Amino acid sequence: MFLSTSLFSKKLKEGTYRGVLYLNEQQGLELPFNFTIKYKGKKATIVIQNADERIVIDEITLKGDSVNFKMPIFDTEFKTIRVGNNLEGVWINNYKTTNNHIKFKATFGENKRFFSNPTKPDLLFEGKWEVTFSPDSKDSSKAIGLFHHLEQSDFVTGTFLTETGDYRYLEGISDGNRLFLSCFDGSHAFLFTAEYVNNTIQNGKFYSGSTWQENWIAKRNPDFKLADPEEISFLKNKDAVLDFSFSDLEGKLVSLSDKKFENKVVLVQLMGSWCPNCMDESIYFSDVYKSYKNQGLEIIALAFEKTNDFEKSRAQVKRLQKKLELEYTILITLQNGKEKASESLTLNKVIAFPTVLFLNKQHKVVKVHAGFSGPATGSEYEVYKKRTENLITSLLKD
Repeated sequence: MFLSTSLFSKKLKEGTYRGVLYLNEQQGLELPFNFTIKYKGKKATIVIQNADERIVIDEITLKGDSVNFKMPIFDTEFKTIRVGNNLEGVWINNYKTTNNHIKFKATFGENKRFFSNPTKPDLLFEGKWEVTFSPDSKDSSKAIGLFHHLEQSDFVTGTFLTETGDYRYLEGISDGNRLFLSCFDGSHAFLFTAEYVNNTIQNGKFYSGSTWQENWIAKRNPDFKLADPEEISFLKNKDAVLDFSFSDLEGKLVSLSDKKFENKVVLVQLMGSWCPNCMDESIYFSDVYKSYKNQGLEIIALAFEKTNDFEKSRAQVKRLQKKLELEYTILITLQNGKEKASESLTLNKVIAFPTVLFLNKQHKVVKVHAGFSGPATGSEYEVYKKRTENLITSLLKD
């Protein structure tokens, strides 16, 4: 049962809250984020803030002192009780079967994300950085760090770009020579800390949920580039005409060779309803589809879910479809993981969800783009959009 007027005998306190996920109480690891509770008439919504992002939650259940709410896209939820004007409980990640509960508290009236004693900002972290995760290890990997001091203040926003996608909207502060950034979007529960030392970033720690952490360092490098996302994945037989068959959300078998897609330019999106970068890409593709469908563009999303149960997969994908108002075709593959995705489409490898195949009207693959640089990346996102729409326009003319 969702929140209704009959359940409003004891309203949630309207205003700003500081939420905290306790990643490790013994180590004092706390992931903070801010949200507001607002009312429209008698209906409440929770709005989570990460930098420029606003996540609206309207699936809220009240029963006595219990306040439970479900994230709008991802299969995660909060189960809490009221303690005065505050909330205490747990965040539950239903994608995981172990270590899937994290202690949660929210304090009413607190609008700071990280507590600090701001001094005159030195803008130490401004700019583009060459980042190394897990340095000096076999798992070492590169990324680009993009950080910005808001209005030349101690407040910092940013993200990391990797070859598999970006880390979306990070928000935090600089406190002296220290950096603190966090993000909570219902799937990502990210905390970053680091120190500025001699024009480098040292002693970085990255925490994802309560079970993952790794070191990171960075050096300022405005010219650093990652591998070209259009040269990582490719069709094993580059001259092949692509075809596949999977069930749509109503259980009907749909094939790329169906008449609906005949002589159409097709984008094939490898995605999952659990994937934040896929969500960002789907929002963009929704606009692309509306702009170009009358000119002969089709988009087919192939959903690689966390379960092989069709009904569970369909339920999650339909939530995504409804929340994002997606009009293009979505198929359930009943397969999991990058290896299965590469096998399904005879690609050399799939390194990321999302990955997109661009097909000409004969359904030959003309380009494969691995990962996605979303709106949190700023100029990188604008470059991707321009290149994508230029290619679509070109393919539609051929």
